[in-house]
Amino acid sequence: MLIKSFQLKNFRRLKDVHVELDPKTSIFVGANNSGKTSATQAFKLFLGQSKERFNLYDFHVECWKTFDIIGVNWGDKGEELEMPKISLDLWFEVESQDIHRVIDLLPSLDWKDAPIGVRIEYAPKDPAGLIDRFNEAITKAQEGIKEDSKYRPWPQTLTDFLKKQLDSEYALFYYVLDHEQFDEKFSPIAGYQPAPLGGTGTKSGSKVVGSLLRVDFLNAQRHLTDEHSSGGRAENLSTRFSRFYERNLEKHEDDHEAMKALVDSEERLNSHLKSVFKPMMDSLAKLKYPGFDDPQLEIKSALNPKSLLNQGAQVHYTINNPNFPSGFEQNFSLPDHYNGLGYKNLIYMAVELLDFHEHWIASEVRPPLHLVFVEEPEAHLHVQLQQVFIRQVQNILRQPGQDDFGYESQLVVTTHSPHIIYESGFTPIRYFRRSICPAIEQKSTVLNLSLFKIHDVEIEGYDDIDTARHEALEFLQRYMKLTHCDLFFADGAILVEGNVERLLLPIMIEKSAKELRSAYLSILEVGGAYAHRFKELIDFLGITTLVITDIDSVRLKKDIEEKAEEGDEEIKAGACRTSEEGAVTSNEALKQWIPGLTNIADLLAVDEAKKEIVLSEDCPAKVRIAYQTLQTVAWEGQEEKLVGRTLEETFALENLEWSQDLSRKHLGLRVITKMNRFTLDEVAQKLFIRVSGNSFKKTNFALGLLLEGEGWDVPVYIDEGLKWLASNLVFSGESLQGEPRTDVEVTDADQ
Repeated sequence: MLIKSFQLKNFRRLKDVHVELDPKTSIFVGANNSGKTSATQAFKLFLGQSKERFNLYDFHVECWKTFDIIGVNWGDKGEELEMPKISLDLWFEVESQDIHRVIDLLPSLDWKDAPIGVRIEYAPKDPAGLIDRFNEAITKAQEGIKEDSKYRPWPQTLTDFLKKQLDSEYALFYYVLDHEQFDEKFSPIAGYQPAPLGGTGTKSGSKVVGSLLRVDFLNAQRHLTDEHSSGGRAENLSTRFSRFYERNLEKHEDDHEAMKALVDSEERLNSHLKSVFKPMMDSLAKLKYPGFDDPQLEIKSALNPKSLLNQGAQVHYTINNPNFPSGFEQNFSLPDHYNGLGYKNLIYMAVELLDFHEHWIASEVRPPLHLVFVEEPEAHLHVQLQQVFIRQVQNILRQPGQDDFGYESQLVVTTHSPHIIYESGFTPIRYFRRSICPAIEQKSTVLNLSLFKIHDVEIEGYDDIDTARHEALEFLQRYMKLTHCDLFFADGAILVEGNVERLLLPIMIEKSAKELRSAYLSILEVGGAYAHRFKELIDFLGITTLVITDIDSVRLKKDIEEKAEEGDEEIKAGACRTSEEGAVTSNEALKQWIPGLTNIADLLAVDEAKKEIVLSEDCPAKVRIAYQTLQTVAWEGQEEKLVGRTLEETFALENLEWSQDLSRKHLGLRVITKMNRFTLDEVAQKLFIRVSGNSFKKTNFALGLLLEGEGWDVPVYIDEGLKWLASNLVFSGESLQGEPRTDVEVTDADQ
């Protein structure tokens, strides 16, 4: 039995999302404020054991408008509007041997292996009575208010009323869901009304759900520190182990005997502690702390008579040193606060998870499912420990020797760490995608990366389309792993040609579009030969993306052979100036993605509007490609429209006098001499040969340019691309440039 998926409606920015859960571990990723924490918080409010309560701000922003319309118009067709509700639909995957557990949730006796569903709805107890009480409060508030008074008593609107009275007016209601009344996306058929759960039976809805599922939460703020910290909410690792001992482990029954044993023999209690903690220590040993020294945990008694009845114990780190002289103890131990916070945090999380697990096992009526939410495990963990945690977390919860037949643990991890994704691959990832215009449409959608497929791909050397698709998907997954890619957490993405663009991009952003510094950008170095392979992933994720690439002019194959006979070996095979008649591009992104053209002449003639695409009707995010364009170049009184084939050549042409200055010879772009005068075309030809030659050091050029500082201009195609990106990354209804979006309609209500 497993939780197959859940559906959330009207909860914060999650207006209507369906999330499929992995059978073992699901990883929630997404940019800031995309709804990951909201999904966790919804489970805490609907199913958690905390004392937290819903408040008005938990409703989706569109619900506030509905509340106020109902408050004003009730009695005048206002009652025809449904009072806003927040709902959580849980869908269980149930095998035939577990059917007895879900009898109360069966919509009919004719069950055929379909998912079993239950809805928990936060709804008004009595909508008409709520309005009556609101009107009474309005009437009472207006009594005695002078006409010229600026004071506005509570409440002014229904939302104002519910800010204080929501908890008394709303409650949780439970319903049985019939899978046959839902479509393949788990959206209900129009007019469907689910049957109440627990309305007439002996078990309430909350007890039915509680008998199936236990939910625990490991928060990001774990308040772990050492004994020298002054933080009142903090605790050290030894305190946490002692609490685990108190709640879960077998203790000496006779306190007097325990006192006698502790006073007479420390060894006896140490042996006892070692025995009862052995299963936990075996689990923790699987974490395999990476490093030269692998400290082993050991529990020792703390011989303080005042704390004996509280089972006081301390965690020590045992270090083996075989270099000690013979006759000396080979192992020595240190108290827990002598180890780093990261390692202590890893152990702390493991103990918390084991504590959750033990409570689940020890439940008087053990639910078959245990769902654990772990929020941002990367907090206080360095890279290696993040990977250790996500790799071993399921092993920690599966104790050897425990009878877990018919019982399942599922984890949900929210994270901003690319290193955790490195260990997981695409399958468990659930990507929370924000709307393109957050001030106008405050909502997110959730994408299941396990369903991501490559559909439209052409790879040279692969005749079989299925093989090509598989190779393309493998490439993306390898790239994401090897680069620790942060694409899943970004506001926008920039795909660049190579190392030079990656090095220079920060300073170019500073010069062209400073606004981008406030955005979280994922910069991927992919090259023109591979950029198009990211097309479907970017389409799937719906991320606004700028592709900065080179026009890469080359000759046709027969022309290459003719040039080779002429002995033009210094220039890289096939490269030619963009002005050469019949030149084509070798850049696969330009040929297979945007704008889908091959001839250089056609690429230079493309209208700017055709360099960008809208990803889909469902997601108005855009992708734009930026490559070299014709620009007027001046040299010693001569002017001509020229275009470089690469960034370096284009930079030199558009900063010609600056780059040819003798003081900048170290950049590798100076091709003139004091002895000779060259025409503009001759300088352009020499630059083409220099940059296209195998001896040109691109990285040296980039590093040298970083040292130059001011005096040069960003190539026009990059400058235009960065400004486009700033105008299309939207926060609070405006572009990063502070201009309102003109391509999205703004209604009075939205404003």
